[in-house]
Amino acid sequence: MVENNSVCDIGFIGLGVMGKNLVLNLADNGFSIAAFDLDASKVEDTIAQDMAETGLPSARVVGCSSYTELLACLKPPHLIVLSVPAGEAVDDVCENLIGAGIQPDDIVIDTGNSLWVDTVEREKKYHSNFILFSSAVSGGEVGARFGPALMPSGAPYAWTRIKPIWQAIAAKVDAKTGKPIERTKPGEVVNEGEPCAAYIGPAGAGHYVKMVHNGIEYADMQIICEAYQMLRDGVGLTSDEIADIFAQWNRGPLESYLMEISVEVLRHRVGADNTPLVELILDKAGQKGTGLWTAVSSLELGTPAPTIAQAVYARSISSFKELRVTAANVLQGPQISPFNELDKQNFIEQLHDAIYCAKICAYAQGFQLMKLAEKEHNWQLDFASIAKIWRAGCIIRAIFLQPITQAFARNPELDNLLLDDFFAEQLNQHQLNWRKSVANAALMGIPTGAITSALSYYDAMRCASSPANLLQGQRDFFGAHTFARVDKAASKKYHVNWSSAERDMVEV
Repeated sequence: MVENNSVCDIGFIGLGVMGKNLVLNLADNGFSIAAFDLDASKVEDTIAQDMAETGLPSARVVGCSSYTELLACLKPPHLIVLSVPAGEAVDDVCENLIGAGIQPDDIVIDTGNSLWVDTVEREKKYHSNFILFSSAVSGGEVGARFGPALMPSGAPYAWTRIKPIWQAIAAKVDAKTGKPIERTKPGEVVNEGEPCAAYIGPAGAGHYVKMVHNGIEYADMQIICEAYQMLRDGVGLTSDEIADIFAQWNRGPLESYLMEISVEVLRHRVGADNTPLVELILDKAGQKGTGLWTAVSSLELGTPAPTIAQAVYARSISSFKELRVTAANVLQGPQISPFNELDKQNFIEQLHDAIYCAKICAYAQGFQLMKLAEKEHNWQLDFASIAKIWRAGCIIRAIFLQPITQAFARNPELDNLLLDDFFAEQLNQHQLNWRKSVANAALMGIPTGAITSALSYYDAMRCASSPANLLQGQRDFFGAHTFARVDKAASKKYHVNWSSAERDMVEV
């Protein structure tokens, strides 16, 4: 499939939805691509789309029919990008490249959603065969085509070779406003603005940051969906009316890609009777694991991420459709009273503030998790840079990320986003409406696990004296786990002999 005299800048393996669009993005930015997929038709489709978009008689992409042919097409030292499913597929490709003659100074970039610990192990496993680098990609197929957010990590030497390529194809933002610089047409190139690609750290760090990004994404999506249900079931609004509200919200502090696409989904109609599509979509949510990985990591590191975990649970409970339908006929909920116009407007205003505050807490949980992971794994993460990367190209891109960037620029050692002056002021200002919205949801019997857990997180974080003193007493009673005392040195531990009549206390 390839001419012997073809010499390309980049090899690309895996031409699914993401891979094909990344290839075309690379080609738009002037890089020559040698492309391979086990499914030859995907190679042909990529070449055909490239020719159709450019109108040129020949493609900017060279098709290859084997790993050996791919390597033969590349300028040494070879640079090869993988866009294959996480797990065994990555190792299969790596082993095939070894068999095809890849060299120790060649670089292989894994752009899939690999579990970060797998990336660490792969770097060790293949270090004598080639340089394994990872670069998580966010933004879906549109982001891949016109500018994704990229989270690269691995050997610093590899980054020096990859950096100009990644910064060329990444999404760009206006440095002053933090707003994306749109690129929507094939062949367009954006050379201005700040690229949403920056080195994250050693092997695994980039995939960890992308994992947390996806955990926040789970939470953000669930928060929006809970607002949708409150407006649909609580107020009785139609899909178009909810879309109008979301569109209005999207012109303020809630402006985001997820709010924008929610409006489009709600407005879309199908069929002869012009039925809103959202009413025909089965309410069973899928998931690919990254939200679960984030929740598990938070438990392992002992840092709270309840809103992210609740978003995962919400997807899980949605899968029990038959059970929920049965329970709906057995378990009673409250009667919802009709709203007058003034009450409706107050309800909507309160819900807006609840979403805003819950969103702040979800991001705070994600960034605190990354901060704990940084300490645990001896990384050096630049949180202002991470927030910058997420301002465009990725799924959670939002105007909201500009003040997060500024918060970590003001204080790189910020322990929790809630402690930043700007966000503390926002939460203090809007928390009453947040509470009213959560109370409304409870009184109407509408589940709001994400929004409500975010409020509990907020209240727990501002609780100078928690009930954990009683908990420690309970633990010492049944398990002699000991406890510290507020009136003694923190290093000293005590135990009460609960089974004795005197119940005397001893220092352990």
